[in-house]
Amino acid sequence: MDGDPARRGWLPCFLSGAVFAVCMAGTTLPTPLYSLYQDKLGFSELTVTVVYAVYAFGVIGVLLLAGNASDAVGRRPVLIWGLVCAAASAVCFLCATALGWLYAGRLLSGLSAGLFTGAATAYVMELAPGKGSPRASLVATAANMGGLGCGPLLAGVLAQYAPWPLYLPFVVHLALLAVSAAVLLGLRETVRERRPLSTVRPQRPGLPPEVRAVFRPAALASFVGFALFGVFTSVSPAFLSQFLDVDNHAVSGLIVALAFFASIAGQSAVGRIGERRSLPLGCAGLLGGLALLAGALWWQLLPLVVLSAVLGGAGQGLAFRAALAQVAAASPADRRAAVISTLFVVAYAGISLPVIGVGILSGHIGLQDAGLVFIACMAVLVTCAGVYLLRSSSPPSGDPTTSSSAP
Repeated sequence: MDGDPARRGWLPCFLSGAVFAVCMAGTTLPTPLYSLYQDKLGFSELTVTVVYAVYAFGVIGVLLLAGNASDAVGRRPVLIWGLVCAAASAVCFLCATALGWLYAGRLLSGLSAGLFTGAATAYVMELAPGKGSPRASLVATAANMGGLGCGPLLAGVLAQYAPWPLYLPFVVHLALLAVSAAVLLGLRETVRERRPLSTVRPQRPGLPPEVRAVFRPAALASFVGFALFGVFTSVSPAFLSQFLDVDNHAVSGLIVALAFFASIAGQSAVGRIGERRSLPLGCAGLLGGLALLAGALWWQLLPLVVLSAVLGGAGQGLAFRAALAQVAAASPADRRAAVISTLFVVAYAGISLPVIGVGILSGHIGLQDAGLVFIACMAVLVTCAGVYLLRSSSPPSGDPTTSSSAP
């Protein structure tokens, strides 16, 4: 008899996590479809990477300008606006008869993710029963990264095995967004003392002196982990098609999804491994994932691409959740939000800038060599982070509860 009330107590948490996942799925939905848009609109690989990177600029802009809006106006209003931006993004892709529609769609997708990242994570935690924060942390992690993984998987399967490959994925997503809005309106608000939107102020990134020693390796590992995801979700379908003759959209979507699903496993393992060991182990996983990706590019072997997605994704999950927890624990309470915002800005810069660099290089030296240059640069960065951690005699131990805000 006690089990039923317990399940009902967790239901709002799970429902809010499902809404979180639906929104995040939209941000990666176009991943296996870029080659189809290239055929339809006739643009280069550089344009693909720029279209992809516009998303990160939208996320960074929202995090800096209105990342704390839900603390003032409430979680539900911010999340509703996030769903509206996600729906507008899907409409842009449905209307994509020119390149401008893709840019607008990606920008709106970034705005939706920026609105959801902090607000939805907090909402999932707040809707959980009183002592369920570790489990709620897992729900938030699985919703965020699981949604990102389900996006390319859903679009790839529909594009490969259903009609209207450039339309049906977005129609399905619009239907899911409508259901999500109905679910969200049925959940309670968790912010009790709400203030007008005019009280929201931009969050200025900040880095107090006492945080810098912790922040350097954490930022490097976060940058590399997100850069690896950026490459997987922007140019890996093109590589699979050009060099491995993998034209099955479902397969390319699955490979991208594996990286995100592996990240969930990596983030979930932090509690068992411990934050002090998770960050260097995550760096090692990222380095191994980069090495496997280099081997896949050099020898053109599909199994190495799959292994790279799994190992690199797990390394990213370990490194980023431990990095976020350690940075939060080392930050003064009155500067913690600003420091975490700075870490997220660095991470999302990793999604955009290296990917654009790969796109520029691919126009001059080809996609394969551009990928190898990218891997070499990222390997240097993650190695520096790992060496720094190994030389550090007393890395700070984080408060386990701080890791619950990891995406």
